[in-house]
Amino acid sequence: MPSVKPLRVSDETQTQTSVGTITQRPWNVIVWDDPVTPMSVVVVIFRKIFGYPNNKATQLMLTVHHEGRAIVWSGSLDRAQGYCVKLQVAGLLSTIERDS
Repeated sequence: MPSVKPLRVSDETQTQTSVGTITQRPWNVIVWDDPVTPMSVVVVIFRKIFGYPNNKATQLMLTVHHEGRAIVWSGSLDRAQGYCVKLQVAGLLSTIERDS
């Protein structure tokens, strides 16, 4: 809750506001490598679902391929769940986890 403290300066009143923001850790959408889905298809799926440009989609696909997984999106739980379902419907192995 913001706190407001009036300060007295001469005949003028100035207001000083302190706003605190509590941030929650975001949720990560993770895509896991699978031996079935062609790499070019993964790029198309990333572009379609997230609207990523070709370079970013390709970079993420290569991370999945070489490291076995990649965080493809981070944010609110509701959106992470929605993206995870869309990826699964498109045939990719995906999960969500809380950012550490």
